[in-house]
Amino acid sequence: QSGMANIKSALKRVRQAHKRRLRNRYKLITTRNLIKELRSLTERTAAEALWPKVESQLDRLAKHNIIHRNNAANQKSKLRRFVNKLA
Repeated sequence: QSGMANIKSALKRVRQAHKRRLRNRYKLITTRNLIKELRSLTERTAAEALWPKVESQLDRLAKHNIIHRNNAANQKSKLRRFVNKLA
């Protein structure tokens, strides 16, 4: 007995879930790279320029339930503090 579904709608669900998982993974990794990029910056002007992109990306992830909204809020808060502390 295999673990694969036999019902047509269930098969479609498996395909959809797979596509979604890949898409969400991509979005998450892209955002994580943006955050790493922001954290590696040492100049305030460069950080200020990148900040809106990072913030909007985090908001978007939260909006689409890829991460929890509180997670997004916490990350934004920490990153904003980091940007503010830059000389």
